[in-house]
Amino acid sequence: MQGNQQQQAYDRGITIFSPDGRLYQVEYAREAVKRGSASVGVRTDEGVVLAADRQTRSSLIERDSIEKTHKIDDHIAIASAGHVADARKLIDFARRRSQVERLRYDQPMGVEALTKSITDTIQEYTQTGGARPFGVALIVGGMENGEPRLFETDPSGTPYEWSALAVGGGREEIQEYFEDNYEDGMTLEQGVGLALEGLAEPNDDGLDPDGVDLQTVDEEGVLGVSQDVIEEHLEESDLLGGDDE
Repeated sequence: MQGNQQQQAYDRGITIFSPDGRLYQVEYAREAVKRGSASVGVRTDEGVVLAADRQTRSSLIERDSIEKTHKIDDHIAIASAGHVADARKLIDFARRRSQVERLRYDQPMGVEALTKSITDTIQEYTQTGGARPFGVALIVGGMENGEPRLFETDPSGTPYEWSALAVGGGREEIQEYFEDNYEDGMTLEQGVGLALEGLAEPNDDGLDPDGVDLQTVDEEGVLGVSQDVIEEHLEESDLLGGDDE
């Protein structure tokens, strides 16, 4: 009984480590990310692909109102998984930070530098009394000096760079699929196909094109991929699903 009370005390204190070196609230924030619908990122030689599953709680919800991928600057986009409100807060921070960099130095902010600015903000909320960690993970993708870059942010405030990754629900299955099927030297179109295949991996019924939010980032900038193109890729891979309602 005393042990349970002691653990509850560490649960409530975000700034206090447990005796075994854990921050329980950060771990709970990671669990919140797992409850969100999946988002994926794939880096290719030509650019970066970001895709997200826009699941809805009701057929009456307008899917376009569910934003999972976001344009940050002409050369950077972000996909999210977890608490939507927390994601919006960090997206707004990223946009302001990128704009300030352009105004101050008259040049675009690097993808890695922006990612680390975001994770610095996230980390502050792991050691600030009266606050809680952000219950969201972000995939930050973009072009830096002509080179595609792809990063993940964790609720602990740690940045990771990836060739392909997934965050949110079904991460383990999608990540295993990427590890088996990712290849160096892919084109952007092949990256789109791999991203959709990975996103569909946990879904036995396939994907509804209207429920996929997909953007690419290359030398031309950030571009949204149309539902027709998404549907074509899903048909080619025999992954086309749809609403039963």
